[in-house]
Amino acid sequence: MKIEHFALQVADPIAVARWYVVHLGMTIQKGSNQPPFAHFLADDGGQMLIELYFNDQFDVPDQSKVPPAHFHLAFVSEDIEKDRTRLIEAGAKEEGPINTQPNGDLVCFLRDPWGLTLQLVSRVDKLLA
Repeated sequence: MKIEHFALQVADPIAVARWYVVHLGMTIQKGSNQPPFAHFLADDGGQMLIELYFNDQFDVPDQSKVPPAHFHLAFVSEDIEKDRTRLIEAGAKEEGPINTQPNGDLVCFLRDPWGLTLQLVSRVDKLLA
């Protein structure tokens, strides 16, 4: 078994998908302009998808209240300082400084414009090829 996608209920899937495409380099594999406006986004590796959708029968979780350690989407960064600055200029909010882990990995948390926590990570030893 392998993971196909991870789904997130968001208030405006079309806007969130657009921001992730423009600023995080994701690509829309499938999108809909009809309810629930599901958009399936892939990273440049194309091995897993994030689904963004809005089902009006359920509340949208307030991700801005979820601590970064409880839930975050992590993205590999080749230049964490540059990417952090670029994303903040694009509307992300900083959620603390860049930290160096004991093994030398660099990590930082941001929140996308809708409050979802993003982690940028530059690893000494990559987890995935």
